[in-house]
Amino acid sequence: MKKRFFGPIILAFVLFVGAIAVPASWLTRFIPEKRVEESAAALNPNMFQGLYLQNKMFEDSKYLPIFGSSELSRLDEFHPSNYFQVNNQGFTPYLVGKGGSQSLIHAINFAAHADQLKGRKMVFIVSPQWFTKHGSNEQHFAPNFSSLQALDLAFNHSIEPKLKKQMMKRMLHYKVVKNDAVLSELYKASVKGQTWKVNALTPAAKLYYNILEKKDLYYSIEEPQGPKRYINNNLKGKSWSQLEKLAAQYGKDHSRSNPFFIDDSVYKTIKNKVPKAKGSNKGRTYAYKKSLEFSDFEDMLNILKDAGAKPMFVVIPVNGKFYDYTDFPKKGRTDYYKKVTKQIKAKGFQVADLSGHEYDPYFMKDTIHIAWKGWVYVDKAMEQFYKTGKVTVH
Repeated sequence: MKKRFFGPIILAFVLFVGAIAVPASWLTRFIPEKRVEESAAALNPNMFQGLYLQNKMFEDSKYLPIFGSSELSRLDEFHPSNYFQVNNQGFTPYLVGKGGSQSLIHAINFAAHADQLKGRKMVFIVSPQWFTKHGSNEQHFAPNFSSLQALDLAFNHSIEPKLKKQMMKRMLHYKVVKNDAVLSELYKASVKGQTWKVNALTPAAKLYYNILEKKDLYYSIEEPQGPKRYINNNLKGKSWSQLEKLAAQYGKDHSRSNPFFIDDSVYKTIKNKVPKAKGSNKGRTYAYKKSLEFSDFEDMLNILKDAGAKPMFVVIPVNGKFYDYTDFPKKGRTDYYKKVTKQIKAKGFQVADLSGHEYDPYFMKDTIHIAWKGWVYVDKAMEQFYKTGKVTVH
């Protein structure tokens, strides 16, 4: 009985040790060269929370990364990943982000790739709903958090020390970090300036990092299974005005069931909740004077600035008709647009400010996610930015 009980445990331990002992350089031989291209629109969380595939992506100038959150998964035919496959302009969009990927998550990721960002063009889509007073909550932060990237931050000497401590201190508010014994103790010691304790914890932390790094490589070997894409070859060679008309018609055909221009399939899922939403957002704002999200966003901007990155930020609107229906004050939205745009421009970064399209039919797929006509504006801004480094689209 004892042999039967301990046998599988011993075997599992041996296999675990063997997997960790395999040199990283050996594992990378099993990752196909095409894996980066395959992951460009796969929206694979393992890639978001890892390092290897993004490292390889940044090494190849053909990729124009797009960072954001849940809007990236709205893969209609006008989505950049689909549109630029039909109308190749010399770059391939590479999607990084999913629902709950807010400023702090992206800041940690950018810090891990800071040495690859100098002069690198990229696109970052900013969502208004991130900017609540308390910033990202545990429900959104935890599923997107990467212990690998967080450990990389602890050992990263290219990040300004004060900024690094500020980010560590911020992360220690989350249970997913507190419950990670090695990481949390390392962070606490670093924040308090306890060099002796940091040195004592470093061997265990580096072993932990090695384990997570191997896990990332094993995941990178697997072929990603991305969401369904909608490629329309009839969009090839169309002018921007023609594309806008086609997108508006597509949106019209898919949002006939409601007065908010919301996609019919989406509206069907929220229809019963709509009456309760009426007048439910009185007094709300996305422009709090003291907001942890704006602070996290500033940290992220500083990492990009210090690294010498060349990002274009896309400030997207909300669905004006629906937000008016809920009595979310217009001022609470316009103040946010002005504040976040000013914050971005203060760093010298380019902005495609699309906030003026709140009431533009078929610009949004639902209440907060850009789609259809909205993607046409993003596509135009991306092409302009890629070719000239400047943006005039609004």
